[in-house]
Amino acid sequence: MADSLGGAPEVNSPAARPSADPDANANRNANRNANADGVAGSEVGTGPTIITLDALPNLGVLFARAAATSIGRGGALGDVEVRRPDVRVERTRLAAYDKVCGFALRDELPATYLHVLIFPLQVVLMVDRRFPLGLPGLVHVRNRIVAHRPVDADEVLSLSSSARALRPHPKGSQVDLVGEVRVGEELVWEGISTYLARGASAPGEVGPETHPGVELAADAIPTAVWHVPADMGRRYASVSGDVNPMHLSSLVAKAFGFPRALVHGMWTKAHALAALEPRLPAAYVVDVAFSQPLLLPAITNLVVLQRDQGWDFVVRPARAAGDHLRGTVRAI
Repeated sequence: MADSLGGAPEVNSPAARPSADPDANANRNANRNANADGVAGSEVGTGPTIITLDALPNLGVLFARAAATSIGRGGALGDVEVRRPDVRVERTRLAAYDKVCGFALRDELPATYLHVLIFPLQVVLMVDRRFPLGLPGLVHVRNRIVAHRPVDADEVLSLSSSARALRPHPKGSQVDLVGEVRVGEELVWEGISTYLARGASAPGEVGPETHPGVELAADAIPTAVWHVPADMGRRYASVSGDVNPMHLSSLVAKAFGFPRALVHGMWTKAHALAALEPRLPAAYVVDVAFSQPLLLPAITNLVVLQRDQGWDFVVRPARAAGDHLRGTVRAI
């Protein structure tokens, strides 16, 4: 996914076929159906098909399968939900993420780190055959996070992700990948990642696009200047698990039409949020739209303007026109 995978167990395969007893299915999935990717299996009932992960999946393997499963997709969006219960945060990984993205080292999880925990579920969801869009070249165009309250690294988390709202777009098709994080029964975090599949088709009429309501002049004085090194894509991949090769290799990036490797959009969002970290409210929404890619290495400007109940912010090239990212933070 250009910021931008594959297969999970097939429901009809012997390893994943459910019985009539949902409890028996869940137990068998957890205890007997695990495979090398950490995907425990699928459950089928009257609601969505449930894929349960009993371990962190091997994202490198899933990304490597992308090319083999991208051709021949299409049709309706499958009703599938991926879950991973009883997740405990690894503090060494959290500290590494904080360092790469610029957050202070502390027990409270950055809102964007919870996206990192959700991302493997999204990958499993997208490599499933019931996901209608080919994965190579998917473009991450928007990300909206709702942080309902601070989440501590000691808390045990339950993660889930599903795909919704497949719709036509003037350049192809868009889909929303929705993630939720719960502590017990309490919903503590929500995220929506919108992806664009160029040239793909979807049923329905093209509707109006919405964007974060950011009003910052092109000549606004920078709040900070970022010197983004050439290896930032590899560094972020090492702490996030997003090993999409166009962020790691200029040769791969050129195959997708970019002159050089590009940094992940979620690193850009996280780095901007880290700059606001001391002033963030306990509960907030951070909504960003990604526009032109941030090619590596780069010098960029962060522009921040305080608004009622929050901030507007833009990341833009220091020596060229346009924006890499436009976003808002609003207290809730």
